[in-house]
Amino acid sequence: MEEQDIVKQASEYVFRLFKEQLSKKLVYHNYKHTFETANEARQLGELYDLSPEELQDLELAAWFHDTGYVTAYDGHEEESVRFATSWLQENNYPPERITRVTDCIMATRHGTKPETLLQEIIIDADMANIGKETFFATAELLRVEWEIFKEKFFSDQEWAQFQMEFLLSTTFYTAKAQHKYAAQLGLNIQEQRNQLHKESKKKKKEEKEQRETLAQPKRGIETMFRNTYRTHLNLSAIADNKANMMISLNAIIMSVIITYLSTKTSITGAEFAQHRSLLIPVGMLLLTTLGSVIFAIISAQPEVTSFSFNRKKINSKKVNLLFFGNFTNIPLEDFQNGMHEIMRDKKSLYTNMITDIYYLGEVLSRKYKILRISYSIFMVGLVLTVIAFGISIALYDAPIVEPTPQGLPAQEQTPQQ
Repeated sequence: MEEQDIVKQASEYVFRLFKEQLSKKLVYHNYKHTFETANEARQLGELYDLSPEELQDLELAAWFHDTGYVTAYDGHEEESVRFATSWLQENNYPPERITRVTDCIMATRHGTKPETLLQEIIIDADMANIGKETFFATAELLRVEWEIFKEKFFSDQEWAQFQMEFLLSTTFYTAKAQHKYAAQLGLNIQEQRNQLHKESKKKKKEEKEQRETLAQPKRGIETMFRNTYRTHLNLSAIADNKANMMISLNAIIMSVIITYLSTKTSITGAEFAQHRSLLIPVGMLLLTTLGSVIFAIISAQPEVTSFSFNRKKINSKKVNLLFFGNFTNIPLEDFQNGMHEIMRDKKSLYTNMITDIYYLGEVLSRKYKILRISYSIFMVGLVLTVIAFGISIALYDAPIVEPTPQGLPAQEQTPQQ
C-alpha cells in the first residue's frame, strides 16, 4: 500500500466514524478540529524535512488522536490508541510503526512531556489554535463542550481569566511552530488581556449597580417589609382570637353537660337515668367539644422556631439573627458580631428580614391548619349530635302498644266518671 494511500484511507475512515458515531454535542473536538490538526502536523513535519515514513506516522497519529471521543470524553487518548491500533493492524501496518503512532497519540494527553520530535510536532499541531485568529471563536466552542460533558461552568470573567492564564502558560515545543504562530499568539494574548479588563470593569459596574439598587428604593423596601410584618401579626392575632373563642365556647358546653349529668337528684338527672338512649347524643356532644377544644389549644399554643448554632452558621442565609428564638442560643459576643455584620451589609439585613417573614409564615400556616381542624370537628360534631338527639327523641315519644289476649283487638278504655 502506497504511503499517501493509507493516510487518505485513514482520513476517510475517521470521517465516516465521526459522522456515524461521534456525538453532535462535541462542537470543538470534531472532524473539523481533527482535519486542522492533521493539516498543521503535515506542514510542520515538512518544515523539518521528516522522512516519508516519519511524516506518514505523524499524519496517521494526527488523524486518530481524537477518535477516542466516540466512546469516552475523559481518558479518550487510550480509546484513540485502541481505534488506531485496530485499524492499522487490519491494514497490515508494521508493528514498530504502530507503536510510534500510538506513542504520538498518547503524547497529546494534557500534562505529558514529549520525548521525540514527532511527539513535539503533534502537540504543537494540536495546540496550533492558540496562534490563530480564530482562537476566540473556537475557545467559546470548547467552553460550551465543557459545560455539556464536564459540567464546568464559567462566568464571562472567570472564562476570560482562565483563557488568559492558559495563553500565558502554554508554549510551543518546536522552533518552527514558535516562529509560525508566535506573532498571532502575542496578539491573542493582548486581546485576551483587553477582554479580561473589560469583564473586570463590567463586574465592578454590576456590583455597584446592585449596591445602588439596594440603596435607592429604601423607602419602598421599608414600606413593603412594614406592611408584610403588620399583615402577619394581624393574621396571627386573628388566629389566636378564633382559637380563644373556640376554647371558651367548648369549655362552657363541656361544663354544662358535666354539671347536668353529675346532678343525679335533679329532674334532668332522673330523666337521663331513666332514658339512657339520650346518653348517646350527649356523649357525642361531649366528645365533639373535647376534640375541638384540644385542637384550639394546640393552635393557640406559643411556638418558637430555633436552630442549633455554630460560628459558621451565623452568617448563613437560613438563620435569622433578628428572632429571639435564634439569638438566645448563642453567646452575647457572637450575637453582637453578627448584628454588626448585618448593619454593615444591606443585603444581609434584608436577607434576615426575609428569613424572619418566611418563618412567621410557617407558624401562621400551622396555626390556621390546626384551627381549621378544630372548627371542622365542632361543625361535624354538632350536626351528628343534632341527628342523634332527633333519633333519641323520636324513640322516646313513640307509643307503647300492649299485647292483646287471643288476638282480640284492644279496646280503648275510658275513664270512669
